[in-house]
Amino acid sequence: MKRLISLVIPCYNEQEALPYFLPEVSKVAADMADRADFEFLFVDDGSSDGTLQVLRSFAQQDERVKYLSFSRNFGKEAAMYAGFCNAKGDYVAVMDADLQDPPALLPQMFELLEGGDYDSVATRRVTRSGEPKIRSFFARMFYKIINRISDADIVDGARDFRLMRRSMVDAIVAMSERNRFSKGIFGWVGFRTYWLPYENVERVAGQTKWSFWKLFRYSIDGFVNFSQTPLNIASWIGVLFSVLSVLVVLFIVIRKLCFGGSSVDGWASLVCLITFIGGVQMVCLGIIGQYLSKTYLEVKGRPHYILRETNASDADLVR
Repeated sequence: MKRLISLVIPCYNEQEALPYFLPEVSKVAADMADRADFEFLFVDDGSSDGTLQVLRSFAQQDERVKYLSFSRNFGKEAAMYAGFCNAKGDYVAVMDADLQDPPALLPQMFELLEGGDYDSVATRRVTRSGEPKIRSFFARMFYKIINRISDADIVDGARDFRLMRRSMVDAIVAMSERNRFSKGIFGWVGFRTYWLPYENVERVAGQTKWSFWKLFRYSIDGFVNFSQTPLNIASWIGVLFSVLSVLVVLFIVIRKLCFGGSSVDGWASLVCLITFIGGVQMVCLGIIGQYLSKTYLEVKGRPHYILRETNASDADLVR
């Protein structure tokens, strides 16, 4: 029996890369035509260039192409979630439009799932050629830290590119939180995953939308969404400084009673100590604020995304 494979492709200002992407995946789909049918689900994340016009053209050329266009930029996480909600396939893959996720890997990923031993085939880069060294260093540190302080299983070099069974996709969709960190969610839901290594591939066209600052903010989301360790650290710092303050008070009292001395001795060190403790308090408040802000956004219950346009039928659409 033929399987239906849904490809979820988030797009943000990808008008230059898309003309290269569709022929590549169409070629792979043709090679797999005897084993699987394909659905190409593009999610336009509020692009400001001609991405939507390119997707309209694709839909006219190929009936397998469906697109969802957001009213504004809601972020890649919202785009992936929209794709998962609306994908109809027995197997669902998520991949970037810039061809850094090679479509040529799909047949191998499909065979691994058909074998029945795995529920997901995920990809990981074994090299970071072409990436700035400082960026690579912080990326490796992120994976090491988050795997130590959280219960999310994230492999170093993991990409969002993966092929999943419907049961796993349904579990991901059921996690309807607004503050999403998909790399953590993929690991948290469990299921048997095979990690497929591959060499890093450069973008086929266009510019990356992920600056160092955006990646840093995304990593903070990962820590906050999947670990309470930062809160625990803030609590233990509070306990530590409370104990230290008692010891300092005892030291000052004993020294005054036993040795006397000027009351203004050590004012410079005292100012430095007060400034340091004040800084630590602000850091701890910032950590608490991060968790509080996430809670605030969840409680408001705003939609993950707002659709402006789609060629999918309303009967099949999940908003």
